[in-house]
Amino acid sequence: MSFSPKAMIRFNKKTKEFHLQGKDFSYIIKILKNNQLGQLYFGKKIRDRKSFSHLYAIRSRPLVACVYEGDSFSLDTLKQEYPSYGTTDFREPAFQILQENGSRITNFEYQHHKIYKGKPKLEGLPATYVEKGEEAITLEISLYDKLIDTEIQLLYTVFSEWNALARSARVVNHGQQALNLTRIMSASIDFFDSQFEMVHLSGSWGRERYVKMRKLQPGIQSISSTRGASSSQHNPFIALKRPDATEHRGEVYGFSLVYSGNFLAQVEVDHYDVARVTMGIHPFDFNWLLGQGESFQTPEVVMVYSDQGLNGMSQTYHQLYRTRLAKGYWRDKERPVLINNWEATYFHFDEEKLIKIAKTAKELGIELFVLDDGWFGKRNDSKTSLGDWFVNNRKLPSGITGLAQKINDLGMRFGLWFEPEMVSKASRLYEQHPDWVIKVPGRRMSQGRNQYVLDFSRKEVVDHIYGMMAQILREAPISYVKWDMNRYMTEIGSADLPPERQREVPHRYILGVYDLYERLTTEFPHVLFESCAAGGARFDPGMLYYAPQTWTSDNTDAIERLKIQYGTSFLYPLSAIGAHVTSVPNHQVKRITSLETRAHVAFFGVFGYELDVTKLSEKDKQKVKEQIAFYKKNRKWIMNGTFYRIRSPFEDDGNIVSWMVVSEDQKEALVGYYQVLGTANPGFSRILLKGLRTDYEYEIEGIDGTYFGDELMYVGLLLEDAKGKGDFYSKIYKLKAIQSDEKVGMKNR
Repeated sequence: MSFSPKAMIRFNKKTKEFHLQGKDFSYIIKILKNNQLGQLYFGKKIRDRKSFSHLYAIRSRPLVACVYEGDSFSLDTLKQEYPSYGTTDFREPAFQILQENGSRITNFEYQHHKIYKGKPKLEGLPATYVEKGEEAITLEISLYDKLIDTEIQLLYTVFSEWNALARSARVVNHGQQALNLTRIMSASIDFFDSQFEMVHLSGSWGRERYVKMRKLQPGIQSISSTRGASSSQHNPFIALKRPDATEHRGEVYGFSLVYSGNFLAQVEVDHYDVARVTMGIHPFDFNWLLGQGESFQTPEVVMVYSDQGLNGMSQTYHQLYRTRLAKGYWRDKERPVLINNWEATYFHFDEEKLIKIAKTAKELGIELFVLDDGWFGKRNDSKTSLGDWFVNNRKLPSGITGLAQKINDLGMRFGLWFEPEMVSKASRLYEQHPDWVIKVPGRRMSQGRNQYVLDFSRKEVVDHIYGMMAQILREAPISYVKWDMNRYMTEIGSADLPPERQREVPHRYILGVYDLYERLTTEFPHVLFESCAAGGARFDPGMLYYAPQTWTSDNTDAIERLKIQYGTSFLYPLSAIGAHVTSVPNHQVKRITSLETRAHVAFFGVFGYELDVTKLSEKDKQKVKEQIAFYKKNRKWIMNGTFYRIRSPFEDDGNIVSWMVVSEDQKEALVGYYQVLGTANPGFSRILLKGLRTDYEYEIEGIDGTYFGDELMYVGLLLEDAKGKGDFYSKIYKLKAIQSDEKVGMKNR
């Protein structure tokens, strides 16, 4: 069965093989001798044929356990699709189910399958989607364990326009006994070999998503989070690249989990050099009680194949996530240039101060004013009032509605900060509902940033917060919400769940967060939501589904942002990357960089400012005007363009960084070049550009002459002499293709 020449799924009844073909990749599954699923191939697209049996072999090996007597069929030596543990396979499994008799042994066999146009929604979870059925094909395979009367449904969606495969699993308990899901991963795959380097994005607050690489070794290598959020420590993403793969050539396999809670991404290399990748909800401290007739849906893993290196993988994720993960009114719209008052005022402001900042910002061309923390309850520091989402009239006598209207009257949009998942002990909410926090009876509650985590696994808690936020959004002309989250979970427990369900709290919490997002974005579709979590502690695809942009990091230093934004671009499009110009010395690292360099970095993201513009000199105000005008002129194609990483801050000495974005029609491009430290008597430098049309002739602003695309990509762009430029130097090169009539005019001159 097929629906598009770029995406096809075929089932060979005779050989019992499924061949999934994407735009440039093939994925082949086989029903094995024991009626379970084997993995035959994932990689560069190959032609379909009558049989792929030559990719599958059963060979005897010493010290293996075999499924059948007198036979060499052993799962220990076979590549599998969704493996279990305990029946001849000793590797870590994709799932494990504890039964009432204490057994963890299962036997899920192929039952049936169906192939259909489009892509189903995942109940209660964010996921990629399609707008027309022809955009994707889905294979749904049903596995069944007769003894426990339970079904596992495996979902595979192949997209027509992207080299991406979306996978998830759903467990349905048809039987009489209660089951405990102790491990239920979203996807698993066994590769032919382990000749890969594992790429992941790791760090901490203020240095999120640094690029890390390691060669696969025998045993288990993994990244994870057990913090209740995807975390700034590890992003829910890994890639396997061949050792010779670079940014622009070679084979790369990407794995991205569309989820915002505890996760595990793991590669196990066995004694036969097979690499098994598993990804999903972290099984540590997890258990899900599945009663009769109940089901459990896993989050989605989006797998990407690239034979065009890491950049090729990233560009697939960028295009897919920008257009078929992010959703709603703001998905394709130009984002307003904003100013956030946080670093300008922190908690110390009143209405007069805010209006003064907004008036100056408007004069500079800024379009959106965002009021950050400190507007509610008795909030004058970080110790009080979270959960009390009503205005502090001492600071704002005309309320949020009055302030928002005054900002609107200036010709600007108005935005507001919330931290809906948290509560302060010094608050009305905590006084009235002390049992609404995540805690364990009889145990001390640890605090973070003087705040505690609300129990979003409870519907009444989510309902209450929704009611308070919705009331404000209904009453005031608010165009933007910054949704913050500044604390991980500790002492995890819920007063509302029985003992046997306590290990469900982290996942139920995330489902509650998604529910609140879903309700608010549905009722207020024209509000632009930006997710934030102490900066980048929950920068993940699950959040991107509801909030099309994310605050990238609390570290706003331009030089630090080179690494942070470079790593973030491995997975996330520029339209998702919040990037602001802030004051100097920088509040996080005390570094002083030029206003130009700060803007040159922030141009490659959703652009804004976070400083007191009333304190700028007239000269700097003029520079800000020019920066904003430049960004507005180019932002549409920058957000929708193709991004290329050119020079990495993580390679060589990291002193030179470069990247660029090319418009969809390849007629415009923006190149960023950054020098961290000045060097004595530097040589003559050039960079090889990417993504241009070889036959297009380009002008480069500020440089005489014209250059063909092939020259710029193969000979390179000779850079401005960096001699004497000093530390933290940057340069932006704007390219524009010359139209045919312009060429004629130039020749006539």
